Amino acid sequence: MSDGSDNPLDAFSAAVVRVAEKLLPSVVSLRVHTRRGGGGGSGSVLTADGFILTSAHVVDGASVAEVTFSDGGEVTADVRGRDPLSDLAVLRARGEVPPPVSRGDASRLRVGQLVVAVGSPLGFTGSVTAGVVSALGRSLPTRSGRVIDEVIQTDAALNPGNSGGALADGAGRLVGVNTAVAGVGVGLAVPINTTTEHIIASLMRAGRVRRAWLGIAGAQVPLRPELAAKLGRKRGVRVAQVVAGSPASTSGLRAGDILVAIDARPVTTATDIQAVMVEGTIGRRVEVTVWRNGALVDVIAVPRELADDA
Repeated sequence: MSDGSDNPLDAFSAAVVRVAEKLLPSVVSLRVHTRRGGGGGSGSVLTADGFILTSAHVVDGASVAEVTFSDGGEVTADVRGRDPLSDLAVLRARGEVPPPVSRGDASRLRVGQLVVAVGSPLGFTGSVTAGVVSALGRSLPTRSGRVIDEVIQTDAALNPGNSGGALADGAGRLVGVNTAVAGVGVGLAVPINTTTEHIIASLMRAGRVRRAWLGIAGAQVPLRPELAAKLGRKRGVRVAQVVAGSPASTSGLRAGDILVAIDARPVTTATDIQAVMVEGTIGRRVEVTVWRNGALVDVIAVPRELADDA
C-alpha cells in the first residue's frame, strides 16, 4: 500500500500552500470612505515603490484608501487612477509596501487549471481559496454599461471583499483580478494579459486610459473553410452593429462584415479589436480587412478618442 506520499490530494494541498505562502504578504485589504459610506475590498502590490492594483468599483468615489497588510501593518494610499471600462484601478501607497506579486499571462490559462484566490472576503484579511479555471472568454457587464471580454470564470470561492484581490496560477503568478460573484461556485476575474497590462501601465503613468473608438459591436464566428485555410485561422468577428456617424460608419464598414484583420494584426475575438484601439491609434489611418460577399475587402478607418463618459 502507498504511504500517502503520492496522494493526489496531498500534491494539490502542497501546491495551494506554496501559492498562499508566496502571495499572502503581497495581497492587501482596502478600506475606503465616500459620500455614500464606507466600503472595502482587496488589492495586490504591483511594484516595490508602492503601486497597488485593485478593482475600479472598489475605490469608486474615493480619493484615498486605508491599506492593511497580512502582517497587520497599515498605510494610506492615494487612488492614482480608475478605469471603469476594464474595472481596474491603481493606488500609490504613501509608505513602504511588501514585495510585489509576480505577474503571469492569463492567455496561457487552460480550462481545468488550478487557480488560487487571495483576498479579504467579508473583511477577513488574507483569506485563501482554491479551485480551477471553469471557463475562459466570458463577458462581464460593467457599471459603465460596457462589457469586459475574455473574463476568467473560476469555482474558487469568492465573496464580497474579494473584489480587487489576486487570482493566481499554480506557480503563484497573478493572472487575474477578482471582480465579481455571479452565483454559487461562479467567480469572475479580469485577466492579466497584454491588453490589461497596457491599461495598468497607463493608470500608473497618467492616472487614466486613452482609448481609440471604432464604433462597432460584434461577436466571434467561425470562418468558412476556404477562408480559414487561406488565413491560417478558424475564427473572425462578425459586425453586428455599426454606430451611426462613427469612424466605422465613415469608413464604409457594414453590419454582416466579418473582420479578420485590423492594422495588419489578425482578429479572432473582440479582445483583438480592443488591443488595437489604444492611444497610439487615435487619429491614425488604420486598414481594416473584412470578408464581404465572398471576397476580402480592405477599408481605411480613422479611430477617434473614446470619451470618458461614452
